[in-house]
Amino acid sequence: MTLSTHQQPALETCSGWQLGAPLYVPALHPDLLKIANAEKIPFIRSMIICTEDAIFERDVNKSLEQLRQFLPFIQTMDSRYRFIRVRNPQVLRRILDLPGIENINGFVLPKFDNHNRESYLKELRNTRFLIMPTLESSDVFIPSAMRELALSLTEDPMRSRIILLRIGGNDLLNLIGLRRPRGVTLYETPIATVISQLVITFRPLGFSLSAPVFEYLADRDTLNREIDLDLAHGLVGKTAIHPSQIPLIENRYAVSGQDYREALSILDEQGPAVFKMHEAMCEISTHSNWARQILTRYDVYGQDDMIRGMNAVHSVSSTA
Repeated sequence: MTLSTHQQPALETCSGWQLGAPLYVPALHPDLLKIANAEKIPFIRSMIICTEDAIFERDVNKSLEQLRQFLPFIQTMDSRYRFIRVRNPQVLRRILDLPGIENINGFVLPKFDNHNRESYLKELRNTRFLIMPTLESSDVFIPSAMRELALSLTEDPMRSRIILLRIGGNDLLNLIGLRRPRGVTLYETPIATVISQLVITFRPLGFSLSAPVFEYLADRDTLNREIDLDLAHGLVGKTAIHPSQIPLIENRYAVSGQDYREALSILDEQGPAVFKMHEAMCEISTHSNWARQILTRYDVYGQDDMIRGMNAVHSVSSTA
């Protein structure tokens, strides 16, 4: 389908870091509009309105009717991003025809792989929406299939519209009949190997990947350990399933003063090619990409000593 020119949203330059910890919200949530317009949970940077796993098959039509009534009343807000997680390419086509669809920023495309890639993308080629494909089908376990997908996306005209690729951790665990145990990070499960493979497949081609959700709400220590490992793997952002997780995740993205100073020195064009700083070797030729990521994170989240002592837990209502 093709949107008329006046319906097309402006294509924004958006880094995955700007999305922060996107909040998943079911399309049937009674406060959908209040959340979208920052009347409720005002501190979120982005939200993902879900018509897939959060909705029973029998309720799909009901959720689309809710979107029909909701979309025209979304207010334009700077630095607040609204995405819809569609169910499949057929549901995407129906959502694109809804009035007010120009008020959202883009779409999350679940179970994205070589089999449905073109079915998804053909619906969006004549629009200007941003997209976040999710890697969570059985193809993810096949490195050659992921390499084929990565190369095809690199050559696709839609490449510039892909903010990042999402890793569907729970779906991947489900495919092998597992659920992460309590107190265990994803990096202590078989999915650790999958995440590493996706990073070395997609990151060299310029794609960012985001971290899977953490489904336990009362285990802050394990969440913190997992975020540290997300960052060590170069993942950008982590979706929240509850608003109480958002400050915990985003505060973890603040940059240490040591990393910030090293990044500035590495990117200093007047500096030496290699030097010692904070008892570590810093080398422009091998550390400059890391340094750019650090400065991007700093621009969004600041320095960790700026938030030290802050109460990371907001008093918010549940969206479950």
